[in-house]
Amino acid sequence: MDDVQQLTSTVADMLRTIGHELTSLRLLLQFGLILLAALAGTLAASLARRRLDLTALTLGWPPFLREFARLLLANLATIVFVLLVAVMHAVMLSLTAPMRSYLLGVASSLATAWVAIALVAGLIRNPFVYRLVAVSAWTLAALSILGLLSPTMTALDSIGVVIGGLRVTPLLVIKTSVLLMLTLWAANAASDFLDRRVRSTADLTPSIQVLIGKLIRLLLITFAILIALSTVGIDFSALAFFSGAVGVGLGFGLQKIVSNLVSGIILLADKSIKPGDVISVGDHFGRVGNMGARYTSVDTRDGREYLIPNEDLITQRVANWTYSSDLVRLFVKFNTTYDSDPRQAQAAAVEAALSIERVLKKPAPACMLFEFGATSIEFELWFWIKDPAAGVANVKSDVLLALWDTLAKHGVNIPKPGPARVIYELAPNGAPRPPKHEPDSPPPVGAGSPPFGSGGGSGG
Repeated sequence: MDDVQQLTSTVADMLRTIGHELTSLRLLLQFGLILLAALAGTLAASLARRRLDLTALTLGWPPFLREFARLLLANLATIVFVLLVAVMHAVMLSLTAPMRSYLLGVASSLATAWVAIALVAGLIRNPFVYRLVAVSAWTLAALSILGLLSPTMTALDSIGVVIGGLRVTPLLVIKTSVLLMLTLWAANAASDFLDRRVRSTADLTPSIQVLIGKLIRLLLITFAILIALSTVGIDFSALAFFSGAVGVGLGFGLQKIVSNLVSGIILLADKSIKPGDVISVGDHFGRVGNMGARYTSVDTRDGREYLIPNEDLITQRVANWTYSSDLVRLFVKFNTTYDSDPRQAQAAAVEAALSIERVLKKPAPACMLFEFGATSIEFELWFWIKDPAAGVANVKSDVLLALWDTLAKHGVNIPKPGPARVIYELAPNGAPRPPKHEPDSPPPVGAGSPPFGSGGGSGG
């Protein structure tokens, strides 16, 4: 508490000194000179922005120099202010005692620190990290320039509570928070850079690329936390107090998260499912997108992405259409009348399939006579594609439309339903029975199935 009282006393003395100096002419003169320098800097920066075309001027420069030129132009008003105040301070030092130009010296030092910090921190692309670094660094610089850094740190370190053998003070919390944010930002930036390099390596499979990228990110984040905690002087043995609570949390509340994390690592390691694969799990069919630590995204091509927990991909039955090969065999069913030549129908069906761009020539399509129905002949047309991620239903639709046109061109008839006539019968007692419907022409396929059917699969 003595340190806090000392800091409060120092600030009070400074405020009283400033209050007394406000009535003096030399302080008012310094205020006027500072305002004049600020006005001149603002006008100079506004004029430079109107006259200079920074994009055309820096055309062809390296990206780093272009960014630095942009920062110089953005802080031009402060730079001009620093130069003018520095000149004024030097002139007043040569004419009067140093104490008579103290305010000009403080303003010049604070503005110089702000420009230096803005130029360095401006290279950080993350807006939140940029503001954090800029404000923290300038606050430290301002306290140091005003001579309040040491008393402030002492006062913040004088108040604290002991938790599990660890003394927690406001100074420790501030230092730990700032260092953690900076180190975690650096770890994420480094992991993103390394992840891009790994993904550009053609020798690695997509699943191994994702696995290496996630392991690198996990290791860098762990090292960042350890470095931040050790830098502020935290003894890791003092954190043993929290290990029991963390263990209980992992055992009860986080068991699903841990299960999904381990399942994701297993999926990436055994390469059973990898980014780009076409899978069907449960009612979902689509292309595997991002494989995260907790879930795997499956794009169903209808504007929705299903986030399937990694544990479900381990415990449930999953059909991977592109596990060992991109080739997928599909089939559609169709019927013809008995007055049509079945061999001509087969040839027409193969011709129709080959007319579709996505249907492969090798393996060649095949049309099989499936069954002699009660009123029609049933066929199955098999064909292969190698891009199931582009859709399955759409290519079946294209094949059926081509089949309709080709069968008509070759004179192969498709069964069509006709109107039914009603037949009345009399029961033995002379009463009429319920009417019985009998079609004038045979139905499309025995048992009432439609003239066309479709299916898909890789068996048979």
